[in-house]
Amino acid sequence: MGIIQQFYLGGRQFLIDMGMLRPTDGLDDLAFVLDFARRINLGIHRENGYVLNSDNNNKGILLPERRIQVFEADALGCKPGDKLHTSVVKYLATASQYAFLKNCECRLGIHNSGPYKVGNNEMLVRDFVDLAEGDYPWLDGVAAGIEHNNITLPVIMKDTHFGIVDDWGSFEATPSYDHANMIAVGLYTSDYLSDGYLPVAMDNASTMADYLDHSREEMSKTTAELWKVISGWTRDQMIDAGLLVYYAVAKDLAHFAGVYEQDDWFTVEDRTQRLKPIMNDEYGNNSIAELVGYISLASQKNNPYSMSKWSNVDSDMWSLIPYSVLQGDEWTSSVGPIRGGSSSLPKKTGLYTTTRGKLTQDEANAAAREFTSGAVAAGSKYYDDTWIKNNYDRPEADALYRATQANSPALAGKGAGLNRADIDAIRRARGEEPLG
Repeated sequence: MGIIQQFYLGGRQFLIDMGMLRPTDGLDDLAFVLDFARRINLGIHRENGYVLNSDNNNKGILLPERRIQVFEADALGCKPGDKLHTSVVKYLATASQYAFLKNCECRLGIHNSGPYKVGNNEMLVRDFVDLAEGDYPWLDGVAAGIEHNNITLPVIMKDTHFGIVDDWGSFEATPSYDHANMIAVGLYTSDYLSDGYLPVAMDNASTMADYLDHSREEMSKTTAELWKVISGWTRDQMIDAGLLVYYAVAKDLAHFAGVYEQDDWFTVEDRTQRLKPIMNDEYGNNSIAELVGYISLASQKNNPYSMSKWSNVDSDMWSLIPYSVLQGDEWTSSVGPIRGGSSSLPKKTGLYTTTRGKLTQDEANAAAREFTSGAVAAGSKYYDDTWIKNNYDRPEADALYRATQANSPALAGKGAGLNRADIDAIRRARGEEPLG
């Protein structure tokens, strides 16, 4: 969600550079997008108070203590060469390749959060999203064999520090990420109807390994079939698919609200269609490099004495609004309402894969509207980790922890007040080594 405003601002900057907008145009639109993005990101980062990972020294601490406790307690131990470790390594490689392809060679299908301290070790929570038949029309039929639309693997690493987990969900580690340092892993699915994370094949290490191997085989088949589909696309279809993946980055908010409409997210607005002819391969490649790489578009230049935040060049990525609008300088409120759109891609015909099975759009929306998460029920919406720290012995805190633990193989019914020594004892009782 940290990139909602970036895509909007990027498009706005292109139009400013083309002379189609001025920095004083669409100011109410701009204020709405920036305010909405700030509020949604503060909600996601509610445990640390930052808007973006980059504000927090590139740390993506998104999940509350009660969720990380479950991930730690549930995690199944592994070591290089054993069945589970081998299966996880192969699955991650295949899932990464598939995620890039289905998202049209971009990384929006892969996310990471963390690092979370687990004693002297660190946990990275790895997510792969939109894997199955769902919002992307090009996965209809092709991805029918993939069971879960979203997969989460909390991975506990020894001797590894994740110094960067950025706003794009990418990470850098010291020393470099090495699967040999993975000591435990979990496997979950979730979506807007699941009320949290549901364990997948976590009865024991062998069961999880078998499931990952089966899923990897299905994903490999799907990757091969998807290559065939994409290889038959026209240039227009490739452009539409690529831009719609980026445009639809916020689509899951509509799913959670129960107001998702396929055409809202997977058609290209008529005014945008008019710009396609100038976005040829040569100009399109060069202009995006100038916009977000070199920061060298004419509209991005400042006076020659200025220095930017990181690179010290005399440019800034986004054009500022001049203060002159406060004393009557001409400005406009909006570029107008969103208009109808179209797409060169085949229309979606398949169902939507959810944790309640495969549903039609209307069924999924109705289920979402009727659903209230236990995390916000009974007035607990504002019970963040700061409140928990000072009120862990209250029944409301206990109820919140029990709701999070409900599907946990290790912590179901344990409630609030657990510390890491308790988690270690629970792991030993389950025949697993402590992870601290």
